[in-house]
Amino acid sequence: MYPILSDLRIVEGASFIAAPLCSLNLAQMGAEVIRFDMTGGGPDHRRWPRAPGSGDSLYWEGLNKGKKSVAIDLSRPEGRELAVALASAPGEGGGLFVTNYPADGFLSHERLVDARADMITVRVMGWADGTTAVDYTVNARLGVPLMTGPASLGEEPVNHVVPAWDIAAGNYAAFALMVAERRRGRTGEGGELRIPLADIAMATLANLGQVAEVTAAGADRPRMGNDLFGAFGRDFATADGRRVMIVALTRRQWTDLVKALGIGDEVARIEGELGVDLAADEGLRFEHRDRLNPLVVHAVGARQLDELAEAFRGTGVCWEVYGTLGEAIGPGQPISEGGLFTALRHPSGYSYLTPGSPATLTDLLREIPGRAPRLGEHTEEVLADVLDMDSVEIAALHDKAIVAGPAEDERG
Repeated sequence: MYPILSDLRIVEGASFIAAPLCSLNLAQMGAEVIRFDMTGGGPDHRRWPRAPGSGDSLYWEGLNKGKKSVAIDLSRPEGRELAVALASAPGEGGGLFVTNYPADGFLSHERLVDARADMITVRVMGWADGTTAVDYTVNARLGVPLMTGPASLGEEPVNHVVPAWDIAAGNYAAFALMVAERRRGRTGEGGELRIPLADIAMATLANLGQVAEVTAAGADRPRMGNDLFGAFGRDFATADGRRVMIVALTRRQWTDLVKALGIGDEVARIEGELGVDLAADEGLRFEHRDRLNPLVVHAVGARQLDELAEAFRGTGVCWEVYGTLGEAIGPGQPISEGGLFTALRHPSGYSYLTPGSPATLTDLLREIPGRAPRLGEHTEEVLADVLDMDSVEIAALHDKAIVAGPAEDERG
């Protein structure tokens, strides 16, 4: 694929998920992304999961593949000045900085603007007032863990494994950066985009109708276990002990499910009793799930998994077998098919399936994704290319331990 954003240089000074994901999205569309970290690694450099043996963070490798890495001693004034110089370096397509550092710290937008007037800063935050937050604390404040899990839990919260707001914030930050860069191309003006994680969460819940729902109902949505809110869907067990997820959102999904399971007569009786057309409205299937679920429980439970698969073959039934990620990455499985993944060897010493951009452009092939860098691997290259430093200047920074390359950080 032609590297669409190859004329852009993004500098990243960030940790954890949202801000690094923003830059990763842009890197996978061809942008040059230069990440600077504290010598020895930032707060996420050793974050789990880690590689057996080496202890390298597979998490860090995943979010930073395809980027260039510079290691700087950010605890010293000289190192901080170097970070500011990198973020605000001159040149067309530069002056784009992604961070989650505090808004009033040494990487404040005002300081960057002093160095480059058209600077664009994308700052991922916790709460809009600067209060710290992560996905799980935002969820706790907004009541999401009290809507998750079986109804029998009462007031006990259930956290979920996927950091949804971090992911949404990272994706939105990439979109917002491109909007700001487009505006700068038209007007010459830069600016700071602040993207609080909590605002992403609150806006998303509102966009999905949940703020209006609470306002109208006067109460939060109750827990419903594995039932799909507002439509027919939940997990069911087969005769051989496998579990499957079945969802019927559309008319065809529902009618094909009823036909494939042979429960048409029972469903018709329920419709006659209630005076409803269950195929016409997914909400009715949700409202009457206590009548419908037992029918599907019995029909699925009477079949082995292979019998169920044969009954669903060629139909519009939406379903999937519950499995593990380990099973999903095997040969012929979804993750290993379709061209999204390439097996690459990373600094951890492990070779594993590595994704490129999930988006494709019609008639163009995906680029092979880049591996993750070693911490500080590109320090000298970036200082020379971006800041136009000569070898003597770079050597002096090394001698003063203001910057580091990969070998130096490994010794640390």
